[in-house]
Amino acid sequence: MPKAAASKTEKTEKKSVGGAKKKSSPYNVFMKNELAKLKEKHPDMPHKERFKTAASSWATAKENPKNK
Repeated sequence: MPKAAASKTEKTEKKSVGGAKKKSSPYNVFMKNELAKLKEKHPDMPHKERFKTAASSWATAKENPKNK
């Protein structure tokens, strides 16, 4: 015999609403700022290229904790 379909209230789970946001990592903060600068300087550059440029400059950035 087939099982009876579960009701909607049984299927849905309660999701937490609100709460504290996780603090951004130094890399994420750097990338956000660097991508914005590159977009301003080179608006015609594709996003993929901007991201590569920003990621490669992370290695020598002063914001990088490994460079301190």
